[in-house]
Amino acid sequence: MEGVGGGGAGAHYNPRTVEEVFRDFKGRRAGMIKALTTDVEEFYQQCDPDKENLCLYGFPSEQWEVNLPAEEVPPELPEPALGINFARDGMQEKDWLSLVAVHSDAWLLSVAFYFGARFGFDKADRKRLFNMINELPTIFEVVTGTAKKQVKEKSTVNHGSNKSKSNTKRGPESQGKHSKPLQPKDEDDGLDEEEEDEHGETLCGACGENYASDEFWICCDICEKWFHGKCVKITPARAEHIKQYKCPSCSNKRVRP
Repeated sequence: MEGVGGGGAGAHYNPRTVEEVFRDFKGRRAGMIKALTTDVEEFYQQCDPDKENLCLYGFPSEQWEVNLPAEEVPPELPEPALGINFARDGMQEKDWLSLVAVHSDAWLLSVAFYFGARFGFDKADRKRLFNMINELPTIFEVVTGTAKKQVKEKSTVNHGSNKSKSNTKRGPESQGKHSKPLQPKDEDDGLDEEEEDEHGETLCGACGENYASDEFWICCDICEKWFHGKCVKITPARAEHIKQYKCPSCSNKRVRP
């Protein structure tokens, strides 16, 4: 896509009022949504993992661009997530696009509030800007087709049920022997009881404690032992992007020459 590379993404003009910043936000957001939906094939091709660190930029003109980061340090505008192309082939395309969408949402907010700080928005201005932004669905919600508030945990539950072979890593997708979700209590009482029965005897391979339904667990794909996420330093968000999880013990075994 045509555009100014890297940090030049906002160099042509600087929005100074709440309305102008919001218009800038909407334009950039529309461009990034195009990249992740209608133009997704072209976007996917441009994010070649063999290339250097690439970023997805959105422009106020509703265009998008995949390009190298800005050379200036610090850059003129906050920079998007770096190296999105390296993760492309390490997970299912849908999950990769969701990951890029989350980072894109964070970037849009940082750019909008960068302008707000630069032009001296006060508390009321910042609140008004956020409320205007918050009325729009996030890029993540558009890309995943969910408009739920708790996208972090809930959306991955929805996605997981479609996957015939969801490996151990999916934090919030519990299927038999896969990682344990943090599930809403009242909604799934019956399910929780079932899981308690099924996993009541399961012990953490690291600390030896029992399974509890309100804790995140992950199972090693090699030795098939279960671990508390906190014991092996794996969060649900990180687990979401691991293709095959190996516990510390199994990882060490494979290091031998």
